[in-house]
Amino acid sequence: MNLDIVTADVIGDVAIVIGAASLLGAVARRCGQPTVVGQIVAGILLGPSLLGRLPGHLTDRLFTHSAIPYISVISQLAVVIFMFTVGYEIDFRPLRGRGRAAPLVAAGALLVPLALGSGLAVVARHAFTAIGEPHADTRSFVLFMGVATSVTALPVLASIVRERGLAGTTAGTIATAAAGIMDVSAWLVLAVALIGTSAASRRPWPLTVLLLAGFVVLMLVVVRPALRWWIRRPGALLSNQVPLALVLAVASAWVTASLGLHPVFGAFLAGLTMPGRDEVADADVLRVMEQAGGLLLPLFFVVTGLTMNVGALNRGDVVLLVVIVACAMLGKIGPAYGAARLSRLDPRQSATIAALVNTRGLTELIALNVGLSAGIIHQRLFTILVLMALITTIATGPLISAIGRVEGDPGASPRLQEEAAQADVDDAS
Repeated sequence: MNLDIVTADVIGDVAIVIGAASLLGAVARRCGQPTVVGQIVAGILLGPSLLGRLPGHLTDRLFTHSAIPYISVISQLAVVIFMFTVGYEIDFRPLRGRGRAAPLVAAGALLVPLALGSGLAVVARHAFTAIGEPHADTRSFVLFMGVATSVTALPVLASIVRERGLAGTTAGTIATAAAGIMDVSAWLVLAVALIGTSAASRRPWPLTVLLLAGFVVLMLVVVRPALRWWIRRPGALLSNQVPLALVLAVASAWVTASLGLHPVFGAFLAGLTMPGRDEVADADVLRVMEQAGGLLLPLFFVVTGLTMNVGALNRGDVVLLVVIVACAMLGKIGPAYGAARLSRLDPRQSATIAALVNTRGLTELIALNVGLSAGIIHQRLFTILVLMALITTIATGPLISAIGRVEGDPGASPRLQEEAAQADVDDAS
């Protein structure tokens, strides 16, 4: 096909996708949901699940076979930028002075659902084989199912914390710190799951592990201090850190892709490597990278939507979806609540933390796409897991609202409730 025609198709598709995602994202916000929920729904609706079922084959007409590869490349670039911001935004300083609460919550809310998901893959192997997973008994599949049920979306969680007035509260701080720990751990497990799959390079896997470990050490031990020195030196040639951050993210993504892993791992590592100002993420860098990634991320949702068809699910698939959602939610909420209570937090704070770490959102979708592109999972299970991510994310807002209604004045923000409770303690003493 003529390149000019393909270019026109891609430009038109970008306009449609950004418009639809912006509209449904605004609707989601109006309904008290994170913007990403509306954007995910937009991607699903533009695919075979709805638009493709209407007369005229509209999905195929709008998203032509020649345009999809270009849209996919743009979407992957957006994901690389997004994953950089995830790593860059992780801040372990809140762990100081908080005792063992955040590590305990992270351990419980990661290891229990990881074990449940992996255990489900082993116990229900025949059920997964029946929906088209021929390698359901492999190490990669078992590990991947554990990751799929244990991921927490740090960016979405942080957004909910801000919107719900939880920023600066004990619950908000501990949940955010725990999510950072879980993000790092989950991506490490996913990297292990990818080793030996069809996406991995042809080099022996021990050599791949050795090269990856060497690259991680290089980035954190050599590149990070060098960048910190360069940024802080007087009269630095690159006073604007944004181009430096973008180059670091893309170059690191290229390295991990060359090692046989997904580019998102390199982007995430680049975010952990990039130094901030006074150990805090530079607001200017974070804002520009978030805006750049956020503008193009709706294309990723459409690429996701094109690979799933909700209407093709049967009764057995729905039963499996219910089981996976139960493992994902109970495996997160129960252990997180128990760990918070063991850390001597009150019931409301513990319940709020448990509800927050159950958020999955975009981070889950990226992990699922990594598994799909690596051949670990296939379309039907991918569709089921995307729906699980959507359901668990949608549930977060109502759960937090219910906790507020049960435990306190629904008209007061959690921050004000916590300050009032602390004032009562001070008065009593």
